[in-house]
Amino acid sequence: MHHHGPKSSGKGKAAFYDIDGTLISTNVVHAYGYYALNEGSVRGILGRAAGTLASLPIFATLNFIDRKVFNEFFYRYYAGFTEDRLFELAEDMFEDVIKDAIYPGAQDLIDEARRDGCRIVLVSGALDFTMRPLARYLKADDLIANKMQFVGGKATGKVIPPIIEGANKANVIREYCEKHDLELSKCHAYSDSASDYAMLAVVGRPTAVNPDLRLRALARSYNWPVLNVR
Repeated sequence: MHHHGPKSSGKGKAAFYDIDGTLISTNVVHAYGYYALNEGSVRGILGRAAGTLASLPIFATLNFIDRKVFNEFFYRYYAGFTEDRLFELAEDMFEDVIKDAIYPGAQDLIDEARRDGCRIVLVSGALDFTMRPLARYLKADDLIANKMQFVGGKATGKVIPPIIEGANKANVIREYCEKHDLELSKCHAYSDSASDYAMLAVVGRPTAVNPDLRLRALARSYNWPVLNVR
């Protein structure tokens, strides 16, 4: 006698969340700056000046112009750190920076999807270890983020491809659904940025959260719900 639960009628579903600007207000610039400022011996391409420079408009501009170039530029910064030290710094960063930066409505947004039977998945262009404490805190089921390459327990400063950003987030979500037998048309996605258009368009139930101007316009033309969790 096989028991047929509600799941057997169809595939499962998930809710995919971008992190920066969607669930938390801090952005990747501040996170990197935090690392730099808290590590006197950063052997990055910028050395000690990195912490100060990370907060300057040039980086915000670089980030705005090309997230990919910006990320690769900064990943090199981690070269030489041990895995243990990076995990330790990530815990500190969560307590000192990220925890207070979680938007007031973020937990509700997640709880709502969970009540609806969704698996909760955070999708971020940040490095996985930096976001793991947040994923744990928000009780996410999974975290899809960029993975730093480690050799002999030390960071190389290179990220293992495929780099998770832009249109690539949509591919990663599609693959995740295939792997876990989830139905894309029933899945939700949440983002604040027009650069995540592909991620939103690939699921059946996209939502624009705290949208930038371009995403607000896109949401209007596609009739996507718009939320503010700030």
